Amino acid sequence: MEYKRIFFPLGGGGELRSRIHGALLIGKHFNAHLEIFKSQARPSQIMKFDNSLPDTVLKELNAMTKERLEEEISEHETIFKEEIKKIGNLASSKSKNNTATATIITGEGFRSKLIEEESKYCDLVIVSTPHEARITATFETAVTKSGKPALMFPRKMKKFSTEKILIGWNNSPEVARAVSEAIPLLKNAKKVHIISSKKYGKDLNQVSKLQSYLEDHGISTSFEIVKTTKTPGQALLKYAKDGKFNLIVAGAFGHRGLKELMFGGTTKYMLKNSDIPIFMAH
Repeated sequence: MEYKRIFFPLGGGGELRSRIHGALLIGKHFNAHLEIFKSQARPSQIMKFDNSLPDTVLKELNAMTKERLEEEISEHETIFKEEIKKIGNLASSKSKNNTATATIITGEGFRSKLIEEESKYCDLVIVSTPHEARITATFETAVTKSGKPALMFPRKMKKFSTEKILIGWNNSPEVARAVSEAIPLLKNAKKVHIISSKKYGKDLNQVSKLQSYLEDHGISTSFEIVKTTKTPGQALLKYAKDGKFNLIVAGAFGHRGLKELMFGGTTKYMLKNSDIPIFMAH
């Protein structure tokens, strides 16, 4: 399966331009249609109005709130158009030609609910790394509620490539699904390397089965057991950086929720320190 439609929920916070830029790079790489979703809160969600106020005052307050929201959307669209022009070979609307396209879509209401609904109609969800590694409702909803694979990318990303891919194998259902969902990426990669720890790689027969499965898809792999550290996620990220890998494929979270990532540890280290995109599945 190709990733023909990609969904990017644009949360709040800083680095707006760089996040839009990163999303556009991914859309262009896959030659896909990228939907950048911007939610608009209803005026009543932003300001609690006293209904006992005169109608003229209520109307004025609503108008002020609506104007503020429109200014915000206008700012997003301006940055969007500027970044499309900067990257090049991207159209700002859907095209029947074999060209990567992107558009901003909006919805009004509670962001998490909107994202949960809108993210179902795509092949891949992409999310930027949460600010200061704090898992927001936007981030968790996008990754856990869409039923789609998710690709997390750094908030500041200047280029995107999938030439060298590292699989962090821990024998979990989550990473097994992530590997299957990543088949289109793995098939086109120049190098695919699998690493595991002693805890999860004790039964080498399981790894051999994984390699055999990937070989059925025409994917050649190499394998290595790595030594872990007391900091969960550190070994995986260090190996990826030292090996100059472009993408990590890992199980995002298990039954404990979005607090687990690779080798049974918390996501915090990865979220805070990774400058490498991570492909995940739930």
